[in-house]
Amino acid sequence: MQQGKKNLALMGLITIGIVYGDIGTSPLYVMTALINDAGGLNKLSEDYIIGCLSLVFWTLMLMTTIKYVLVALRADNHGEGGIFALYDLVRKRRKWLIYPALLGGAALLADGTLTPAVTVTTAIEGLKGVALGPATPINSQTTVIWVTFTILLILFLIQRFGTVLIGKGFGPLMLIWFSFLGVFGIANLIKEPLVVRALSPHYGLMLLFSPENKVGIFILGSIFLATTGAEALYSDMGHVGRQAIYITWPFVFLTLTLNYFGQGAYLIHNLGHFTTTSSAFNPFYEMLPSWAYLFGVAIATIAAIIASQALITGSFTLVEEAIGLKLLPKMAIIHPSLSRGQIYIRTINWLLCACTTLVLFYFRTSEHMEAAYGLAITITMFMTTLLLYQYLASRRHHWFALPFACLYAVIEIIFLVSSLTKFDHGGYVTLFITLVIVAIMVAWYFGNKLRDFLDGETAWTHLGDYKRTLQELTDDEAIPLYISNLVMLTKVRDGDAIKREVLYSILDKTPKRAKVYWFVTVNTTSEPYTNYYTVDMMGTRNIVNLQLYLGFKMNHHVPLYLRQVVNDLMRQGIIDPQPQKYTTTPGRQVGDFRFVIIQDQLSSSTQLRGWQHLLIGARIFIQNHSTTPVQWFGLEFSQVTVEKVPILLNRRAAPMVNQRAVYHQKPKE
Repeated sequence: MQQGKKNLALMGLITIGIVYGDIGTSPLYVMTALINDAGGLNKLSEDYIIGCLSLVFWTLMLMTTIKYVLVALRADNHGEGGIFALYDLVRKRRKWLIYPALLGGAALLADGTLTPAVTVTTAIEGLKGVALGPATPINSQTTVIWVTFTILLILFLIQRFGTVLIGKGFGPLMLIWFSFLGVFGIANLIKEPLVVRALSPHYGLMLLFSPENKVGIFILGSIFLATTGAEALYSDMGHVGRQAIYITWPFVFLTLTLNYFGQGAYLIHNLGHFTTTSSAFNPFYEMLPSWAYLFGVAIATIAAIIASQALITGSFTLVEEAIGLKLLPKMAIIHPSLSRGQIYIRTINWLLCACTTLVLFYFRTSEHMEAAYGLAITITMFMTTLLLYQYLASRRHHWFALPFACLYAVIEIIFLVSSLTKFDHGGYVTLFITLVIVAIMVAWYFGNKLRDFLDGETAWTHLGDYKRTLQELTDDEAIPLYISNLVMLTKVRDGDAIKREVLYSILDKTPKRAKVYWFVTVNTTSEPYTNYYTVDMMGTRNIVNLQLYLGFKMNHHVPLYLRQVVNDLMRQGIIDPQPQKYTTTPGRQVGDFRFVIIQDQLSSSTQLRGWQHLLIGARIFIQNHSTTPVQWFGLEFSQVTVEKVPILLNRRAAPMVNQRAVYHQKPKE
């Protein structure tokens, strides 16, 4: 029992280090954005501040606590969370659900490019104008940008070591951060205790329609910044588990609330006494006593780094799930440790790094970044609500599903419309990144669907029809032995249906004689850690229809699995031993292997409509510029042959050539 409590406490600490970085740094910029909405410090009033605090509190309560912690976390796919895991749970209910999954996932990935830039920049800006000793090292925005860039680059460099290592290091630091938020929130709250009136939703609703609120309902665009990390919280569930989030969120929620209320109390206490009108005024830093200021900037910077980490970790999870669902092309996935859910995707890591850097140097200040922040995540939240409705309905919770979906759809549409007011101030950047990711997903997913549809059944044949031919080829000693085990990485459907091009490669392109023909299909299951196989020998000893079933979080290194299967079948007497005369391993009974991969190329003889040609062409382009099958299947140290074959969809009729004359020439005597 004691050990169980110790493990739960450790996991709680790791959870604080991994999950809450994004939402935990919102106090750095939410109140600043609301001050700007009011028109500056000299436009603030007590009613305006109380109303803002009420809206922030109830946004956190409704969007994060109720929707995500109490409802969404229960919609787990065998412990995994996130919009793609949720889509996988409901995709069989409606075909159109693919669209909210694509749009929501793309928007969340786009948001991950902005979060690191805005949070770290905000933290570093706290040092501007602060003298550290005899000089002020950070005295310009250019210096802020370069310091931020250096921090972010280091962060992306350490991703390959895994989130367990990062979580253990960041957990204690984030615990200090949230304690810091709570302590200094209380220190200012006791000066104006009546600020707790903001716990009543009445003040928030009154502000929405108050003449003091110059931007009206569009103030919710800034309010929404307080809950932008909620979707990342759901995505990271697979890294830490639902229980760890349950035990840590109350503490996080309390400290966030105390800090927001402390900032509000500080503003009310000093109304009419502000001597600056600078838009760079940040109540988070201003409410700190001078002796704690530098420590506040330092711990805020650390928290901002961890906020970036939360989005990067969530992005890895999302992309991995999208690959498993065939929404994105295959990418090399590294498991830095044996811990469940620990992954690193190099391609995504450096793409995020590049996009974040561009965002940083394009916007330059946190104020400009905040204008673009939040738009993409409102799209994701709305899409998640649509999928959650389907999930709740599938569990026969109709009495709850429809009211839940209607309430949150209304709230999130209002948030979305409010965020759209920031479109021309920077929101277009996030939306552009979202659309680029959507375009890649659409080209990959629907390109595959279109190809399979146009391909029809003519491109398929039955493996059983060639069983006798393959047996005769194995026994034909007049043909040189090509390899002991010929492995065709392909797809064999139910009823032994196989692409004709696979058998064409074996029989027509200089017959490939082998002792055993392996037709290996790798099936990615919707469960994360599935790991089993089935074998159909088709009544022979030299033809193996091997079906590997691997969860979407398992690696796909085929040689590792194949070696085990070969030994299993030999031990059971199903296939013959393959003793090697020349070998460095005495008594070796398994022969050599050659893997054959067939790669598609769009043929010039293909006749398609313009949009069909564009879609399939885009799909093939993405395939040729993403992770190769050699990398995906772990074949880097194996014998591999890649054969290119043309895709002949709706083949264009070849023009006839008419015979004009035939000339005969007598041979010279």
